[in-house]
Amino acid sequence: MKRRKQDGVYFFWSASIVICMLIALFTLGFASCKKGTPAASPSAPASESPEPSPTATGEPPESNTPDVTESPAAQNTGARLGETADLGQEYIDKFIFLGDSTTYGLGYYDVVADSQVWTPENGTLTLAFWSTVKIVYPDDGTEIPINEASAKKQPEYLMITLGVNGVSFMDETYFTEEYTKLVQAVQETSPDTRIILNSIYPISAAYPAENGITNAKIEAAKGWIERIANTLGVRYLDSASVLKNENGALPETLNNGGDGLHLNTDGFNLVINYIRTHGYQ
Repeated sequence: MKRRKQDGVYFFWSASIVICMLIALFTLGFASCKKGTPAASPSAPASESPEPSPTATGEPPESNTPDVTESPAAQNTGARLGETADLGQEYIDKFIFLGDSTTYGLGYYDVVADSQVWTPENGTLTLAFWSTVKIVYPDDGTEIPINEASAKKQPEYLMITLGVNGVSFMDETYFTEEYTKLVQAVQETSPDTRIILNSIYPISAAYPAENGITNAKIEAAKGWIERIANTLGVRYLDSASVLKNENGALPETLNNGGDGLHLNTDGFNLVINYIRTHGYQ
């Protein structure tokens, strides 16, 4: 009797141990099936997973090109003056012309009134020296700095034609810095003036190369001037376009006495007509 009782106890504990082992195995197997995580690839950490492809998600593929669309207000329409109706002599009469010897001829040949031309006493102005050289102020004949003249006159329109002398020795940085300072000086002293930066006129093929001025340099500087106009919010006029022959040079029939640099009356009249038909309104 005692023996059967002991056997029963052993059987009970053995069965209990077997049942516990089966429960443990079942629990481990269930947990493994639920996780379902594949083994990590040797070439990538297990924590990283690939992004779904656009075709797999049904979404359009994403472009690698950055979005450069600007709002209408942010878009730069450019400073260059385009063709307009002929605004007539009344429009020209509103101008002050500031510049070097290629501007001096406007008054010398009576293309415009002397009172509209601002140059130094010697008739020429080099861009590099604009801040130290004084111009003859026609209203009273005094010699004053450019910024003082603009403060006194408050011109409705100011056309600046400068740079032909400067291209012989000024690089882009030097040229741009001085031209920018000049325009800003006028803007500060006469904020309502409509400023036009005029292109440098071409020279003839016969102009002496040893003077350091070439049409190639002039073309480069014209690009600098137009960029300055864009940057400062003023306008640019490519009047030089009506003064070129098929080779991009000034025709001999338009230069003064064959010097290859200065315009004669016919050349200036072409410029004035271009100003009238490419107005700043």
